[in-house]
Amino acid sequence: MKKIIKSLSQLSVLLVVLFLTSCQEEFEEIGGGEEEQTAIEVGSSTALLIENTSSNDGSYDNIVDGSSCIAVQFPYTVEVAGIQITIDSIADLKVIEELFDEVDDDEDILEFIFPITIILSDFTEVEIENKEALRELAADCIEGGDDDDIECIDFVYPITLFTFDVQNQQSGSVTVNSDREMRLFFKEKEAGELVSIDYPITLEKKDGTTVEITNNAQLAVTLRAAKDECDEDDDDDYNDDDFEDNKFIGYLIDCPWKLKEIKRNALNQTEQYFASSFDFKEDNLVVFTGGAGNTTNGEWSVDFTENGPVVVMNFTNYTDFSLSWRVYELEDGVIKFFSDNDNKIVLERNCSGESNCNVNAIAEVLGTCNWQIADASWDTDFDGIINFSNFNIHAYTEAGAFVDEGNWEVTTTGQIQFNALLSAQLENMLGAWNVVDCGDGRVKLMNEGGAYVVLEKDCELTLPTQDNFMALLVECEWIVDGMKAQGQEIENYLGNAFDFSQEGTMTFDVGAEVASAGEWTIGYNNAGELSLMLSALAEVDFNYEWAVDVLETNYLKLKVEEIGYELELVRVCAEDADSDILEIRNIMQGGQWNVTQYLENNTDRTAEFESLDFDFSANNDLAVSINNDPQRTGVWRSFRGYNGDLRVFFNLGIDETRYYLLTKAWYLTELSTERFKLVYEDEGMVRVVVFEKKA
Repeated sequence: MKKIIKSLSQLSVLLVVLFLTSCQEEFEEIGGGEEEQTAIEVGSSTALLIENTSSNDGSYDNIVDGSSCIAVQFPYTVEVAGIQITIDSIADLKVIEELFDEVDDDEDILEFIFPITIILSDFTEVEIENKEALRELAADCIEGGDDDDIECIDFVYPITLFTFDVQNQQSGSVTVNSDREMRLFFKEKEAGELVSIDYPITLEKKDGTTVEITNNAQLAVTLRAAKDECDEDDDDDYNDDDFEDNKFIGYLIDCPWKLKEIKRNALNQTEQYFASSFDFKEDNLVVFTGGAGNTTNGEWSVDFTENGPVVVMNFTNYTDFSLSWRVYELEDGVIKFFSDNDNKIVLERNCSGESNCNVNAIAEVLGTCNWQIADASWDTDFDGIINFSNFNIHAYTEAGAFVDEGNWEVTTTGQIQFNALLSAQLENMLGAWNVVDCGDGRVKLMNEGGAYVVLEKDCELTLPTQDNFMALLVECEWIVDGMKAQGQEIENYLGNAFDFSQEGTMTFDVGAEVASAGEWTIGYNNAGELSLMLSALAEVDFNYEWAVDVLETNYLKLKVEEIGYELELVRVCAEDADSDILEIRNIMQGGQWNVTQYLENNTDRTAEFESLDFDFSANNDLAVSINNDPQRTGVWRSFRGYNGDLRVFFNLGIDETRYYLLTKAWYLTELSTERFKLVYEDEGMVRVVVFEKKA
């Protein structure tokens, strides 16, 4: 059951976020004197952004505790290389760095003289008595990981906050003068309480620029954007700006550097310079090589400042790189540069001197396995499979329908040439292409016009055949997960099951009762698409040639394109029921249940289920009664969905509103022996239903 609780907990968090987003309930309009105010709900995403921005930043002393989520309260004593040092301020941490440098050949071992006091991100103080307790506390936020605090922007204090009583009337005000006071204020509030801010307020970015904020929405957008606006430097590498002049220059010119990322004025320009590189020369010459192999010379120089090296680059044709770039992080084989106005470059060292993208080697790789178009400079809706074996081209949809065929070759000028492709999906690939980048199972091609296509190899991609499709269908039951006609949901059949036999017959089951029998076969329709062909069913909505749109081991999507029908089926095998599913079924079958809550976005519809008792039987029958007087029968099922989610289906028909409200493919988010909670979301509508066991 521990696994189910973990799964339910994770799914519950995701669905709560979706619920809040769809309802747009994060800011609540409330009366407050002469004008309306907009309050922030404690626990909402905006409240969490405020808390994270005002959290205690523990990264400044990572050299001693290795964790960005905690800080050691001054003063404290440490021992480094047999020397005891009392640390009274941030400036004293430099002494530890210098000692580490002096014993550079040894491990940087630091020991605290306990006890010490730790300050957590919410400014809680905890006394630590030994190394084991410190290690356990620090493990919650490993050095170098992404902690939650937002360090690239700060509140400018003082700030006035308003509080509210249970009637949502303003009850008081508090002026906070620091991050500590702000964080503790929110910590003391219960989730769901309301707080408002006396606007305007001012925020200050790490580069010193300020932003005036006039409302909650602007505050949320600004804080969220600030999370990745600068390098938070949550590491314990105090040597990342300690290169001596000659060492840094030598490190820069020893090898070429691949461009991994570039931002100019906060806009990501990486794709424009895909597979580009820099080669810094001793004579202040820097050679830029573009993705297509074109080269351009520029100039570079370096200044060493108190804040680390600053590399100045100047190109006539590439102004995106012509700036003064401060080195703000050095990792193993990676340099990160930062400049004003949200400009950033990340370079990766490439000492191999080769791109390993030799066209003949690529041609050999291209002829193996199957490939898909991962990206292209033109709009493409082709997500199928391409096979390049034997210098031929054969393209199919994921479902196995033929799309196109052609051939390809390696030209005498070192290009890959695609020929004879006629389909609209692939005609843009015609012509000669240069190999501009490659990796493990990935090739990027670019033509003389600047168009590009990225191909990715997947040796597990196989084309569905009649035989393997048939084998998959007869193994287990297939449950109706959804059905549409011209885009409109058809919920009559939700949760009903197809059971296909090898003899070409089938049953369409509703619970323990057989609704009808029919016949099936596998073949290709007039469009050449692999299809499931159903006939002789009493439910005439299914008697069509259903072309395979998506075919996976546990999920099947079918379509009848000429009439706009879609059908989704999920595979459910009795022997695959895990302990979670068995426990869900056991609990639900353990007595009668009542609906104690039904929410449809903001609307409470619980009263519509008053007095109804629900019985879930072992044979998937669902009975509804009032004081043992039968009212309605239907079907229910519980199983693990194809993506691992826990699902519960109800089908009580659609002819009466209260039963239609329950006829859904629900996600199970909470479960105990006395209570379970289900959630369903579709196109902005979020439904939540809670069942509790009848006393």
